[in-house]
Amino acid sequence: MSTQTAALQRGGFRMGVFFVTVAAVAWGVGGIVAAVLYKSSGLGPLAVSFWRAAFGVVVLAGVQAVRRKPMAMKLDWPTIVVGLGVGVYQSAYYGAIAQAGVSVGTVATLGACPVMVALGSSVFLRERLRTRTGVAIGVAVAGLVLLVGRPGAVGPHPVLGVGLALLSAAGYALVTLVTRARKESVADELGGTLAAFYVATVCLLPLAAVEGIVPRAHLPATVGWLLFLGAVPTALAYALFFVGLKAVPATLASVIVLVEPVSALALAVALLHERLAWTAVVGAALMLGAVFAIGKD
Repeated sequence: MSTQTAALQRGGFRMGVFFVTVAAVAWGVGGIVAAVLYKSSGLGPLAVSFWRAAFGVVVLAGVQAVRRKPMAMKLDWPTIVVGLGVGVYQSAYYGAIAQAGVSVGTVATLGACPVMVALGSSVFLRERLRTRTGVAIGVAVAGLVLLVGRPGAVGPHPVLGVGLALLSAAGYALVTLVTRARKESVADELGGTLAAFYVATVCLLPLAAVEGIVPRAHLPATVGWLLFLGAVPTALAYALFFVGLKAVPATLASVIVLVEPVSALALAVALLHERLAWTAVVGAALMLGAVFAIGKD
């Protein structure tokens, strides 16, 4: 391999790390917005997930129209699986928080994600789990536990909540592994993202309808927040995530995504004036250190 080729590959890897990191930060912002919507709009987790995906479809379709790209979507099996995985990942995570509490739901979901992805990438993608990566996973998960802190208020059904958390982690792992496996087969990543979210929207619609799909309060503000969710933490974030996975191994991407709760915490401190315990500071430092270590790889 020539020096120029190696430099190009390193540049592509670093850009991939950047894209996945931006996606994780956007997802953290989305978590804050979702929390606001739960309190102000009367919408539940399934309804917010549905509208998030639906507005994501609208935004991506608009972008494709501006780009003058064909609007016909290729709904092949990988795309359908990714769409289902997105719907499961988001909805089950919100359900885990509702049933087990924020701390338990977050630790169980995000802690299981890199482990499931590491095992899956080793078995199905033949990606070698390096010692450095394994250490980074351990450090990041330990930091996640410290970041979230003591369990505090546990939800009404903690066992069910942990089960939903593992289901959510499995959905994330499925999305990551399938996207990584077909990294060379999608010519238009935005078109592929649009198709995946179309599938997620269709799957979430009946569940959201049962829960209650119409906002019951603050309609203009609710529509604005839902549009933001569809544009930034959904359309933009997932498009960047899928592009980043072309250059970043699945296991490393799953560790980088742990930036999501760090960004959510930073926003909670800055915007909601929440107080930060010293354990949370240490936890955030450990998680960011793990991400920085693999980002230099």
